[in-house]
Amino acid sequence: MYHLNIPINIDSSENLFSDLSTSFTDSLLHSPMLMQSKDTALLIIDVQERLIQAVDDQKQIVWNIRRLIDAANVLSIEMAATEQYPQRLGHTIELIAKRIVHKPYPKMSFSSVRCAEILQQFRKSGISKILLCGIEAHVCVLQTAIDLISNDYQVFVAVDAIGSRRRIDYEFALRRMESVGVTLTTTESVMFEWCHRADRVEFKTISKLVKECLSE
Repeated sequence: MYHLNIPINIDSSENLFSDLSTSFTDSLLHSPMLMQSKDTALLIIDVQERLIQAVDDQKQIVWNIRRLIDAANVLSIEMAATEQYPQRLGHTIELIAKRIVHKPYPKMSFSSVRCAEILQQFRKSGISKILLCGIEAHVCVLQTAIDLISNDYQVFVAVDAIGSRRRIDYEFALRRMESVGVTLTTTESVMFEWCHRADRVEFKTISKLVKECLSE
């Protein structure tokens, strides 16, 4: 039996395995169930002066909405906001309004989908996933979510960034939304999902937002 003594270059062998590993990793698809900056928008629903005053856990809800907006701005997530009958219910609270680039869209319908400009904006940008936050959970957030599902969007709701005046309305709104295919999530989970990687430059800012504590 003859043995062929072929010299093996260790460095080239390691490079080959490294290339194969990189190629395999690159071939793995990012799950379409996860939100990405290029296909996701944030929709802020009716965080208005007169509406927010009566909402349960209003301080936490506003804090989480503000963190979502800050994260969206850092990660270039597209966003839009609405106001329900602003002539009677007032405008978006200052803490939120000053962080939004585009002026909120006024509406009379409870569902934000009736604001045609928003969907036109999202379609033009190639948006297929929409994260909802705002109030009230069982009215405008719920009806917007169901309408978006019917218009073939993947809908996500940050459960700690929405609210209602009564707990029972909030809880059953979540149950109904989930029953039609809405994905329930949390503010912290959303920020990490948007960021995707820890080696991004923006991660330091996202990490600071995650570590924030709600002041009393």
